[in-house]
Amino acid sequence: MSARDGQAAVRAWFPTLIYAQRLQARGLQALNRELLDECYRIRDHDVNGQAWSEGNYPLGYTSYGSLDQLHRFSSTFDALRERIDGHVAAFAKALDWDLRGGRLQMTDCWANIMPRGCAHSFHIHPQAVVSGTYYVQTPKDCSGLKFEDPRLSKLMAAPPRRARAAEAHRAHIVYPAKAGNVVLFESWLRHEVPASAVDEDRVSISFNYHWI
Repeated sequence: MSARDGQAAVRAWFPTLIYAQRLQARGLQALNRELLDECYRIRDHDVNGQAWSEGNYPLGYTSYGSLDQLHRFSSTFDALRERIDGHVAAFAKALDWDLRGGRLQMTDCWANIMPRGCAHSFHIHPQAVVSGTYYVQTPKDCSGLKFEDPRLSKLMAAPPRRARAAEAHRAHIVYPAKAGNVVLFESWLRHEVPASAVDEDRVSISFNYHWI
């Protein structure tokens, strides 16, 4: 068999899909100003969240442990939810999901403020179907969103990849953080945000969708 025949015999199966897109074509600066203002006001008044973040989100703030349904009491966050709904529908279509009369609904939504040195180690979002992040403020050179090849958890004795391996073959891939972008992924996919190395705050809004 020739090398060419061998290449033709190799096909890709079981893809891991990640969705990244601008939230909308216009009006992002105004929306992000409103969201940024609300994120800081929430942090300043969320005493329980500040205490939770001290032990679970060192140096930074997240409302995950205190106010994790921001879309239910803030019209600004609910407006964001409405826009994200359309992107989630597009992602579900790309995944060929059959919702069988059900729908994907945002169930959790929380704010994250990451100053210099703040990190969020590898984790998943159990019980959810789609998870994601919307970027509100992303200073130059701030940390991106790092995803891990799900096969690494199988602990198999696979040889390392070549240094210049194709992106699709690498053990990790980083999506740069960019204000106005929404990134979606299946909730079982491990991901992290490495420690921030810039002084200005990196501000994002994370969320989960469940199949209802």
